[in-house]
Amino acid sequence: MENHTVNPLGELQIELPEDVAQGSYANLAVIAHSAYDFVIDFIRVLPGMPKATVQSRIILTPDNARRLMLALEDNIRKFDEMERNGADYNKMLPPMSSPSGEA
Repeated sequence: MENHTVNPLGELQIELPEDVAQGSYANLAVIAHSAYDFVIDFIRVLPGMPKATVQSRIILTPDNARRLMLALEDNIRKFDEMERNGADYNKMLPPMSSPSGEA
C-alpha cells in the first residue's frame, strides 16, 4: 500500500535513515499548543512501570497541525474501509529489509 503526498513546490526527495526507519513504539500522545506551535509528545507507557518515556517530540505550525489532522482522518477512513472489506494486512507488510523505494 503506497501513500503519496503532492508537494506544491515540485518533486521532493525524502531520505529515511535506517535508524529512523525502525520507528519508535508509542501508545500515548500528549498535545500542547501556543499561539504559534503545536507540540506532540509521543510516549511509551509500559504496564506496571511508574514512569513513562517520551519517544519523540514533534513541533508543528498550526497550519501543519491541521494538515496532519486531515491526513490522519483520511488514512483512518481508508483503513476502516479496508477493514470492512476484509483486507489481509499481512499481505501489505513491506519486506523485512532496508527501504529502497520512494514515497
